Amino acid sequence: MAVRDVLKMGDARLLRRAEEIRVFDTPELHALLADMRDTMHALDGVGLAAPQIGVNLRVVIFGVQRNPRYPDADEVPQTVLINPVITPMSGATEDGWEGCLSVPGMRGLVPRYTRLRYQGRDEYGALIDRTVGAFHARVVQHECDHLDGILYPMRIRDLRQFGFSGVLFPEQNVMDE
Repeated sequence: MAVRDVLKMGDARLLRRAEEIRVFDTPELHALLADMRDTMHALDGVGLAAPQIGVNLRVVIFGVQRNPRYPDADEVPQTVLINPVITPMSGATEDGWEGCLSVPGMRGLVPRYTRLRYQGRDEYGALIDRTVGAFHARVVQHECDHLDGILYPMRIRDLRQFGFSGVLFPEQNVMDE
């Protein structure tokens, strides 16, 4: 449908808690999801939250097969997740490099749970209930953070591990997000 502008860090709309969706399978929801998919794909993203395009609803999409921004990433199924609930499977965490379409050109080392269960609904209201680990778990946590007004730099423990992609990883010729 349309590629939307992605809000950038500093925009107050990214800091709000998004509102739950109560009605599924509507033309408005399907149009929002089409715009989110178009935007995510146009920017080579692996995920996008509705607040990133200025829509204050608890909706995220994610999925990756091959992505130039994350060349070593495991595949993650294309997913629409509405009103998500995340439950860590243990307290185990792992640091990993993250970027974000709302924080273009930068990367940071972020701790995330290594295994989790996520539950929510798809665009038709059908239940989604998955237990995942590795990169899949990282993507879900990153995108769902947006629904609570959290950007990944807020989770970085050591700001020496936060910087411009091309400086941190000059050998990778990392693209600006």
